[in-house]
Amino acid sequence: MTDTAPKPARKPLNPILKQVLDLGPTVFFVVLYFLIKDDVFVIGGTEYSGFIMASVFFIPVLLASMAVLWALTRQISRIQVFTAFMVIFFGALTAWFNDERFFKMKTSIVYGLFAVLLGIGLLRGRSYLQWVMSDALPMAPEGWMILTRRLCLFFAGMAVLNELTWRLLSDSAWVMIESFGFPLLMFGFLFWQFTSLAPYLPDDEAK
Repeated sequence: MTDTAPKPARKPLNPILKQVLDLGPTVFFVVLYFLIKDDVFVIGGTEYSGFIMASVFFIPVLLASMAVLWALTRQISRIQVFTAFMVIFFGALTAWFNDERFFKMKTSIVYGLFAVLLGIGLLRGRSYLQWVMSDALPMAPEGWMILTRRLCLFFAGMAVLNELTWRLLSDSAWVMIESFGFPLLMFGFLFWQFTSLAPYLPDDEAK
């Protein structure tokens, strides 16, 4: 006889634990970088800077955080998977070529790809952002198109800003800005968007 009893709902993830899993790898990278930024490590006869070693150690910490998140929720967003792939790919290039520029350019390329993908959708009269986020945030199609256009420009601007930041400022300044400044800019931008786009949200969502 087949058991048709409904499975118990999965317990929602504790918000504090979620923040630890989301922000933990970034905080780890920043702390480790400032601890070893002036050190030189010799591995296999090759010298590696503290920046490169911090970038390499960031990868397993990020993967461990995602593994815990998956084990607890059985959910990982497409953006998280894409970001993890880019971190692994450019982290590997950074270590292989012993060149920290690969890790710094990663942020520009991620933002640039987001801008290009959203732009391609706009040229086709579609919002790829709606395809990714519509289940989590119901909104009228007109609102999704407005948000997509604005995010496309925002991501393009962030890519340019990251290039200027790592090329013109010190490593320490870039680490702080990339780790905390850019996320704060993103948060502020999205807060403004969802406030200004409230008329396109259902009444309960707008409230």
